[in-house]
Amino acid sequence: MRTTKLYAPTLRQIPSDAEIMSHKLMLRAGLIRKATSGIYTYLPLAWRTIRKIERIIREEMDFAGGQEICMPIMQPAEIWQESGRWSVFGSEMFRLKDCHNRDFCLGPTHEEMITTLVRDEVRSYKQLPLMLYQIQNKYRDEIRPRFGLMRSREFIMKDLYSFDKDDAGADISYQKMYDAYSRIFTRCGLKFRPVEADSGAIGGNHTHEFTVLAAAGESEIACCSACEYAANVEKAELLPIEALEEEAVPLAKVETPGCKTIALVAKYLNASIKKTIKAIAFQDENDDIAFAFVRGDHEVNEVKLQNAIGSVSLRMAADEAITAAGGVAGFMSPIGLKKGAKIVVDTTVMNMKNAIAGANEVDVHYTGVNPVRDFKDAIVTDIRLIQSGDPCPHCKAPVDVTRGIEAGQVFKLGTKYSEALGATYLDENGKEKLIVMGCYGIGVGRTMAAAIEQHNDEHGIIWPRAIAPFEVVVVPVNAKDPAQLALAEEIYISLHEAGVDVLLDDRTERAGVKFKDCDLIGYPLRITIGSKSLEKGSVEIKVRRSGETFDCMKEEYLTKIQSLLQDL
Repeated sequence: MRTTKLYAPTLRQIPSDAEIMSHKLMLRAGLIRKATSGIYTYLPLAWRTIRKIERIIREEMDFAGGQEICMPIMQPAEIWQESGRWSVFGSEMFRLKDCHNRDFCLGPTHEEMITTLVRDEVRSYKQLPLMLYQIQNKYRDEIRPRFGLMRSREFIMKDLYSFDKDDAGADISYQKMYDAYSRIFTRCGLKFRPVEADSGAIGGNHTHEFTVLAAAGESEIACCSACEYAANVEKAELLPIEALEEEAVPLAKVETPGCKTIALVAKYLNASIKKTIKAIAFQDENDDIAFAFVRGDHEVNEVKLQNAIGSVSLRMAADEAITAAGGVAGFMSPIGLKKGAKIVVDTTVMNMKNAIAGANEVDVHYTGVNPVRDFKDAIVTDIRLIQSGDPCPHCKAPVDVTRGIEAGQVFKLGTKYSEALGATYLDENGKEKLIVMGCYGIGVGRTMAAAIEQHNDEHGIIWPRAIAPFEVVVVPVNAKDPAQLALAEEIYISLHEAGVDVLLDDRTERAGVKFKDCDLIGYPLRITIGSKSLEKGSVEIKVRRSGETFDCMKEEYLTKIQSLLQDL
């Protein structure tokens, strides 16, 4: 490929709507263009990288035993209604009707489609295990698309689904995919961490996110400083904190005028914030109210709370809903709430002694609160959000909370979908049994964006060699000089014939302009041909990652380039 024929419209200015580095650089380097909010066109450079990522994925999926298929993007409502997810998936689902007024959706995911496919074809245990995958577009109507390809409404995903006879077989499939994902992200040149995660709307009882470490990531992960434990903060387990022993004192009401926050209460009563109990009220998708209670210096983990009460979504409760349940906003505790309200108390709170909590009266709090004695009819479980410095649940060493980009996730689904959709097989004894499933996704465009987030500097992108749109760019300093251009053409052709993915920058632009574009786009190696090349028979090679430049004799450049590429 020659640059004069390449459609790569670079920009010198950062677009005003670009927020994170990958978004800025993909726009500036001519990789993508915005069609509308959350929807992008991939230009040739980006598409070359996408295809390289897809090739790595296909090689590893095939090696692990996967078989590639292609399922419809448009899915009938019936299969979603059969699984029970048509009404609960939420506003992110793109819904449409055909000319016969039948309901369809644009696939946000394909569990229903693949399960009905296998249900209608698989009859015997002899057909299992089975792993089927596809790489295609998915659609989710994000309320607030942002960060370029990180959170968009149309995106490319690889999704594989495993079908096994039993849990033991499903464990083997899960491990195969876990190992395959580790190889995929390693081959893509990414620093990543598999972390325990919450399964969310997909369901299942066991899942790991493959998180690419990056400051711009939306995911927060807790990593132990001593052992291998790592988890998304939504999932991270927490050990209950033991309180110092104290002799219990009687429950007593005290006036706390205007003290609607924990900080104000602690200051007014001259108490440590760790002696207070924080209350937050939520309403679920059915408008049912739930009260969550954590220690004053802790935060509620909404995902853990959802799981504790079996809700699909939560929002902050309205004041009138709090009042109807017997609570008073700003002065809440389990004491005095009406029967029927869901009360969830964090395990650490139950260990507290002589604490301070709301009295469900305006400007009044309780002192001498001992939750084991005073909190009745409560769900007691871990609903706390992990923080840096909290003890690891496995070895008790401090954890660090850092940020990352979720590029892939693996799920053990169990029989959630096979039971709902009737996917069964006949075992060795002719007995009908449910198929045990798993699903495994990789965001292809997100993986590309994550690579840019990890690999960039003030000049532009620094591509890992395996997914770079081109491995080498050949740049004649003066393309108007026939001798320089001829030598550049000779080197370009020889590299191409040697199997190197090479680009010739044959533009008649100034050398500085071409060098800036090379650094912006991030080709791993640059070969420069100038007047010295003609005089001394040498070329200059620049390594984009390190910035190192050195001269190499014309007779040796091919061996040197091949050697450098092996090390990148």
